[in-house]
Amino acid sequence: MADIHANVVALDAVLKRVGPVSLILHAGDIVDYNPWPREAIAKVKTLGIRSTMGNHDRDSAMNTPYGYNPLAQVSCHWTHHQLTSGDRQFLLNLPKKFKLSVGGLKVFICHGSPRDLVDEYVFPDTSQETLRQFLGMTGADILILGHTHIPLLTQVGDNQYILNPGGVGQPRDMDSRASCMVLNINRRKVSIEHIRVEYDIDKVSNAIIAAKLPKALAERLYFGY
Repeated sequence: MADIHANVVALDAVLKRVGPVSLILHAGDIVDYNPWPREAIAKVKTLGIRSTMGNHDRDSAMNTPYGYNPLAQVSCHWTHHQLTSGDRQFLLNLPKKFKLSVGGLKVFICHGSPRDLVDEYVFPDTSQETLRQFLGMTGADILILGHTHIPLLTQVGDNQYILNPGGVGQPRDMDSRASCMVLNINRRKVSIEHIRVEYDIDKVSNAIIAAKLPKALAERLYFGY
């Protein structure tokens, strides 16, 4: 999964829908935009979710929303002031990348891209040549990215994959349902299932407004942009 963005209602719905798994990977942005940053951090810790650092994790911790649009600036400042010093340190200690081996395959995960680990956007229309370069840079069989909130699943070669599971807490592909992917790896064979999960958007929207965050952040959840 990727981009929880402090939406614990969507996160809980995703976890319930997917059920037990051996490992949960998160490609960054645990916090910001939605009204439960501390609760989201607590769930990541409690569940042992392995997460990379996202730009909103870094910038909410440091209160530095440089280059953000006005809505995101307000949200980032608000989130910073909700966090404890321990929360901020946890976010800043997240790795910008990590590698692991699963079922004999090498997995590389980051928020942005292998050449700009936190801030580069890799959209579904990225060229196959660039995607191959990313795989070459990492030496990975499976490359997992976040940041765009838009699902991406591309097979490169016989058994290499680049994927973005889409946004859990703020989808942006015109589908309001939370998005994630489930990888099954068995004896170097891979199957990937893209899952969409409905959740109680009204509950999140009302909480955003009650927290005095920008109303547009609540409205966008209904439209998936």
